[in-house]
Amino acid sequence: MGGPGDPPAGTPEGAAGGGEDEYRSVVFDESFVRAARLQEFSAQERMGDHTRAVRRRPGLHRTLSRQLLILVVLIAVAFGTAIYMGLRSPYQSPAAKRPEPLRMTVTPLAPTGRVPGSKSVSDLYAHSPAAEFRVGAGGINLPPVRRTSHFSDSQVMGALVTAKDYLVESALDPDVLAGGSPRDVRLLIDPQQYAQFDRSFNRPAADGRHAATGWLVRFDPARAALADHRVRTEGTLRIVETDKNTLEVTSDHTFVYALRGVDREGTRRAEGADDERARASLFTVRRELHFRFDRDDLRMHRAEVLTSATQAGPLACAAGSADHLRPLLAGERAKTGGPAGTDPYATGGATPLCGSLAASAQPSLSASG
Repeated sequence: MGGPGDPPAGTPEGAAGGGEDEYRSVVFDESFVRAARLQEFSAQERMGDHTRAVRRRPGLHRTLSRQLLILVVLIAVAFGTAIYMGLRSPYQSPAAKRPEPLRMTVTPLAPTGRVPGSKSVSDLYAHSPAAEFRVGAGGINLPPVRRTSHFSDSQVMGALVTAKDYLVESALDPDVLAGGSPRDVRLLIDPQQYAQFDRSFNRPAADGRHAATGWLVRFDPARAALADHRVRTEGTLRIVETDKNTLEVTSDHTFVYALRGVDREGTRRAEGADDERARASLFTVRRELHFRFDRDDLRMHRAEVLTSATQAGPLACAAGSADHLRPLLAGERAKTGGPAGTDPYATGGATPLCGSLAASAQPSLSASG
């Protein structure tokens, strides 16, 4: 390293020693001159009035500090602009729609005569309109999957699969049909519908909003039980894109159940028993459900259930069906007339609906078959 008098770039190449050492303090090479903080003006520059003989050159560290400051400011401006444009972007997805309460109807279908029954479940199905129906979930077929303007094939498939899962859990699961826990059905709905769902099971009412049988199919375990777990099913699923953030699925399915009466202890009557209630009979449920899916629903495998329309029979018109379905079984008949004592001026509940179950919807055999 050079001494105090050395130029900043060291001793010039080829410099000799000896007698020239005494002039080292006054010999300036080009690197020394460039590193000087003070620079002398030229003769022409000094001819101007009130001009100093020298000018101060900016230091390197000051130049770097200024450049660094400018860079930081530019980064801050770019970051702020990105945030602003993100907040103001016209393509940002709007806030998800708040799920609406499920609107439901449950319509009993009363038979015009005695309910046909048989000791053989297979005979009942073979002589009924459900003879060609598929068994269980095999009757819930998905339509061809095609992407929409704003949803991919996988998203369309996800909506259809969720709707099918809801139908399976709410109309085919043996535990649910027997009046068991509806937990698996609850997990498939939008969480903002939980309060309505829970009230429908804790305090069921035929008010078009809080019937347990509007959410699922279940039979009064003190009256009837499945004679065959192989429920016959047929129907369709349709899907449409209603806007760039919403898919809607409509299901229309018929479920046919083979039932037997239960004794006082709540056990199913034996198939070979002589009691007429031990004979099996068919019970038909037609369900039309309307589901809505936003992008969160698709990601979480859940649905908003908008409407539910259920027609079920054979049922007595006067029998309450908000909490459980109470089927008329083999050999039984409905009382004549519609619901007794309906007061159209009364408030606090919807007027119950009732229809007639066509004879063609029943097995074509006698009650003694």
